[in-house]
Amino acid sequence: MTKAIRFHQTGGSDVLKYEDITLHPPAAGEVRLKHTAIGVNFIDTYHRSGLYPVPLPSGLGKEVAGVVEALGEGISGLKVGDRVATASAPLGMYAQESNVAAKELVKIPAGVSDEVAAAAMLKGLTAWYLLRETYKVRKGETVVVHSAAGGVGLILCQWAKALGASVIGTVGSEAKVAPARQAGAAHVLVLGDGWEKKVREIAPAGVPVVYDSVGKDTFEASLNCLQPRGLMVSFGNSSGAVAPFSPGILAAKGSLYLTRPTLFHYIATRSELERAAAELFAVMQSGAVKIAVNQRFPLAEAKAAHDALEGRKTVGATVLIP
Repeated sequence: MTKAIRFHQTGGSDVLKYEDITLHPPAAGEVRLKHTAIGVNFIDTYHRSGLYPVPLPSGLGKEVAGVVEALGEGISGLKVGDRVATASAPLGMYAQESNVAAKELVKIPAGVSDEVAAAAMLKGLTAWYLLRETYKVRKGETVVVHSAAGGVGLILCQWAKALGASVIGTVGSEAKVAPARQAGAAHVLVLGDGWEKKVREIAPAGVPVVYDSVGKDTFEASLNCLQPRGLMVSFGNSSGAVAPFSPGILAAKGSLYLTRPTLFHYIATRSELERAAAELFAVMQSGAVKIAVNQRFPLAEAKAAHDALEGRKTVGATVLIP
């Protein structure tokens, strides 16, 4: 038996329950992982609320760091005691222990703590694919990053600056201006009426790409920030899902492109995962990207972690400690 967070119906954070679950020995190709830190991400609230439906009852969380406790048959390249992390485990990482397919795990390099690894995997790999794959940011470009003081946003700001780009970051309150600026955003705008006009004052011709994790509240204004043939990258829904719209809007606003990417299509193979993780850990070890773990909650208090996240009371990364 081990302890885990489960939910039997979708809804608010009060549906989360701290329960005993049975954990069987690891199957072939799996390892038993003792969790040391668990990443908390907005996608977790989407699963809990039902925005992204999952079979019920369900566990929660896909991002975790831990220590290998036991190996199933057919495992090579890992041993008991190895520190490892993943962002693509099956739902259920809000737990003290789990069985995870070895192919989903990467070793944590020396100098990177378990908390930082747990906070970095999903958010850091998301920043990696956004900046290096979905749109390859180049030196001298100006880009817009929404939620610039959030977990992904702070990484995007740092990494984009390291690539030589200038970041216009947006935040939800004055309290979040300083963290975004410290992360490398050259300009920080507090969201409100007409914020996109301020973007156009900074970049009169528009920007080549907008990274939008907010969704409903910023979608159309984000389109107004783009230069002709610019790319709108809608990768989150913190304010709610974007309403249906006519594709003609993209033509009217400058033959724009729109994509709705997810991380798991960029790390679908083992070689893709290894390349992504290597680039992420390299930029972290260089010091160009620092992961700030600013909120820690006991695993049993996952409800409080979700309340803080959805209430936009967090800055940087949040982890649960088993």
